[in-house]
Amino acid sequence: MALRVPCAGGIVHDGTGRLLVIRRSQQPSAGSWSVPGGRCRPGEAAAAACVREVAEETGLEVAVLRRAGRVERAAPGGGLYVIDDFVCAVLGGELRAGDDAIDPRWVSRAELVALDLVPDLYATLAEWGVLPN
Repeated sequence: MALRVPCAGGIVHDGTGRLLVIRRSQQPSAGSWSVPGGRCRPGEAAAAACVREVAEETGLEVAVLRRAGRVERAAPGGGLYVIDDFVCAVLGGELRAGDDAIDPRWVSRAELVALDLVPDLYATLAEWGVLPN
């Protein structure tokens, strides 16, 4: 059985309905755009990891509103990333790049489709009903 690596991601919209995305600096999918997120620490709940990862990668403090869904993606070495994504609200902070995110930004739906996204991101966000305006 493949090693399952628990991860979490944040789906964050601003007041105008734009989506928070980050450009990844590390593998997997280095250089591609995704929602902020990463691995859960040992014993860390996925929702707590989501809040921590959004803060580390974007400088924004968020609160989890609800679980959006779960995806599974191939990890290096034959493992499997099990990613729980959460819809979040911004509480504060200042948008800036941090951790393994090169460039955080707010994007509209038109801007999102023009980016080099990680595999299946657009379809998954559409399925969950959380695409930007």
